[in-house]
Amino acid sequence: MENEELFAGEPALDAQLADAQRPAAASKQAPLQIHTEPLLADDDDWQQHQQQQHEERVRTIHGRPRWRQPHIWWLLPFGLLFTLGFGGLAVPRINLIMSLICRDYFAEKTSQDPNFTYLPVVFGEDNFQCRLPEIQSLVAKFQLYINLVTGIISALVSPRLGHLSDRYGRTTLIALCAMGAVFNEAITAIVASWPETMSVNILLVGAVADGLGGSFTTAQALIHSYASDCTPPDRRSVAFGMFHGALFLGIAVGPTGAAYLISKTGDSLIVFYIGLALHSFFCLSVYFIVPESLSKERQLEARERHRVKQADAPDSSWYSLKALNPLNLITPLKILMPAVGRPSALFPNRRGASRALRRNIVLLAAMDTAVFGVAMGTVQVIIIYAEYMFKWGNVESSLFVSIINVVRVVNLFVVLPIVARLFRTPSEDDGVIRGSDMLDIVLIRLSVVFDVLGYVGYALSKHPSVMILSGAVASLGGMGSPTLQSSLTKHVPHERVGQMLGATGLLHALARVVAPTIFNLIYSMTVATYPQTVFVALAAVFGVVFFMSLLIRPHVTLEDEPISDATVEANEVGESEEDRLLM
Repeated sequence: MENEELFAGEPALDAQLADAQRPAAASKQAPLQIHTEPLLADDDDWQQHQQQQHEERVRTIHGRPRWRQPHIWWLLPFGLLFTLGFGGLAVPRINLIMSLICRDYFAEKTSQDPNFTYLPVVFGEDNFQCRLPEIQSLVAKFQLYINLVTGIISALVSPRLGHLSDRYGRTTLIALCAMGAVFNEAITAIVASWPETMSVNILLVGAVADGLGGSFTTAQALIHSYASDCTPPDRRSVAFGMFHGALFLGIAVGPTGAAYLISKTGDSLIVFYIGLALHSFFCLSVYFIVPESLSKERQLEARERHRVKQADAPDSSWYSLKALNPLNLITPLKILMPAVGRPSALFPNRRGASRALRRNIVLLAAMDTAVFGVAMGTVQVIIIYAEYMFKWGNVESSLFVSIINVVRVVNLFVVLPIVARLFRTPSEDDGVIRGSDMLDIVLIRLSVVFDVLGYVGYALSKHPSVMILSGAVASLGGMGSPTLQSSLTKHVPHERVGQMLGATGLLHALARVVAPTIFNLIYSMTVATYPQTVFVALAAVFGVVFFMSLLIRPHVTLEDEPISDATVEANEVGESEEDRLLM
């Protein structure tokens, strides 16, 4: 089928069938090969090394029929079910928090003034008495606490889970991440079942469980690693866009389904139980049904390399003083800052990374982090703002979220694949680093422009229709995030794609802490005076991102710039002090 041809993994189907017909005994008797990359190598050795890596990637998991080969279409349907539960719970979760905080706020007022009276707060109803600036501020702060707890913990565990996926497979670690979400939804469902006796602070326990699983930031990085294993570079942006589209499709349809169930049954509790069931089904399906994208051979090689590294490293145990070094938290980010003109494990050719390549990696990573941070920092704020300004309830807010995400889905599932089909020339996956093409850069810049227009529209909205239109315009920028992440993978060797996405996962986890902290504080401090301040700040952030996009160069390679023999000789002495500190 055409779709299968578009997303055929980098192991070509003919090569897959040829490998599947090889005798099983030959594969069992083959010795375990540990591929080590030389610290110093000339250009011929580097090209030979890249060719060997390419031939290794052509080989697939032996003994599997064609229909059981790893493919993004295995993971997409189950991922959609997960996002349906995630999207369906977005608005009811916020309103649950608002109801609990509103109840506690009025109870405290009553304890201070016995003559104070108020309408009872009923969970699942539109409690208009709760639409006070003070309560809005408390809700924004509590959302901040949840994001802080989840973000800090996920930032600590995300790199470790990413490295484990190289040694024990993608699907196992994706299922493990989903387990954290399952526990979080279970706790939320318990609180929603007995809101009269439950404290809102219990939801922080669910945030801890979600963070221990790496949260969805780590799951997203692992899913993209799975897609990278199955998809060649020239089709990778479309594959990433498909997963982003599945995310937004679930967020679009989920609130609509939740609003329909709530309006028909009059009970919000059913939405929490359905969300818990969908997340549990996703966890089990990924572990037992979705085929693993990493072969056992590659997993064993990664385990052996890790064992050798641990054996050679002194004080490598988790309880050593070195393990407590705060610099260990940022060690995975070293892949984003390759040395210029010095061979390394990441770029072991004679000249190392060129300045243009290094600049592109840093710019793309910074832009990707900013775009993700804005998306994370504004989801709850936009809903809270719209409900406060336009007196929306569960149904209106759910429909708003659905409309803007339908635009994202059409953009990612229809527009982006068509653009890639018409304007991108397929390239051979020969292991050569070519960087972003001009189409990637144009899509990134265009997406940022749509984001700026959308957030300016939010700030100027005086009517619900203008608010919805602004959300639709901002949603057109949804193709920027998958294009940014796909472009990053084009700047490193294939065997380091997982490491690169793990580093971006760490940045996303940190952005999940910093961005909501800033934007929720801005909203809580200005909601009583000028609540649109947060959207003005967001438009300014995207203005900076657009300026950064103007500095990206297309088609960069490892050796775009000449390097003197003296620099090469100086770099052959050894690692810099910075590298030793980060190790």
